Amino acid sequence: MISIKAHINNVALHHTIFDLPFAFMGAVLAANGHPRLIDLFWVAMAITTGRAAAMAIDNLADLKYDKQQPRMAYRAMVAGRISKREALAFIVICLVLMVLSVLRLQPICIYLLPVAAIPFIIYPFMKRVTGWVHMFLGLAIAMAPAGGWVGVSGTITAPLIVLCTAVALWIGAFDAMYGAQDEAFDRSQGLHSLAVSYGAAGAFRIATAAHVICILCFLAVGFMMHLSALYFVGVLIAAGTLCYQHRIVSPTDFSRVTQRYFMRNGIVSVAIFACTWLSFYI
Repeated sequence: MISIKAHINNVALHHTIFDLPFAFMGAVLAANGHPRLIDLFWVAMAITTGRAAAMAIDNLADLKYDKQQPRMAYRAMVAGRISKREALAFIVICLVLMVLSVLRLQPICIYLLPVAAIPFIIYPFMKRVTGWVHMFLGLAIAMAPAGGWVGVSGTITAPLIVLCTAVALWIGAFDAMYGAQDEAFDRSQGLHSLAVSYGAAGAFRIATAAHVICILCFLAVGFMMHLSALYFVGVLIAAGTLCYQHRIVSPTDFSRVTQRYFMRNGIVSVAIFACTWLSFYI
């Protein structure tokens, strides 16, 4: 019997907190603060189903490695609660739902969909190729604000590109820090990461630089879009969250790298999105 709960576990549905707020932010900015609710619904459907397919592809591609990682034992595919055949069927269903959702948005979206899909399709395999794999994940997540923006307006603008850059650097840098704890395992399996390429300390330095640039990009979006002071409060909250995340872990101490640490990163997306939308009203 197919377990819906197992599939939700397999794609870590709660991790949509990292991309869905930025998808909504893109829609809000593109609509000058007043997106149609039906557009937000289809944006949410497209982003959620696309991300679910991407996560299932990633878990399927990495299954042989995840089975050797004790901290991955909770995953549904690792535990045998989902078969490869079920995972493939789930991926197909999600991709179909994503396409149907995209068709309800601006006409240009369906033509740009292959471009947006490339990052999340190739990301699971990039750890076999380059230590900069984390930035491919960042690029995949950056398709969320792009999808929200283009889905509502049908246009690509300079502020959108800066926003996508900020999101890509935010997630890519965080993933580099989180993944540094697997340096020894990755080396043993012939996999790549920034920690494998430059050591954990080097990966943390790169992540710090990327997060500084990402905050500067978020600030630039506010100035380019002439947003109110409330937007910059959101960016300040995001900056404070990132500073705290960097302060409590180090290249030699991953004891506080827990699921709570992982999910706390969602404060960045929620704070910036909430302050963005409210800035059009307050």
